[in-house]
Amino acid sequence: MASGVFDELKKKLEESIKSFPYIYMFKFIIKADNKTMALVEAIFDEDADIIQNQSSTGKYISITVKQVVMGVDEIIEVYEKAAKIEGVISL
Repeated sequence: MASGVFDELKKKLEESIKSFPYIYMFKFIIKADNKTMALVEAIFDEDADIIQNQSSTGKYISITVKQVVMGVDEIIEVYEKAAKIEGVISL
């Protein structure tokens, strides 16, 4: 279940997504680091579509992930897991 940090996001998602399953797009920014990248990728299913783009300076990587979700709580769960990884910024 959503912790207090994600309550507002959960409310917005419940208002905007009317039916499931739904293809949700997650976005993160991390420092260019293979360990952090692997930890973020491990949050998602094998069939998730993961796109990485390195910044022009090479210091950061933006990660866009499209994954089929079955409910709002599943989306919140992903953000909660990502929040536990040091250096991950959720967009």
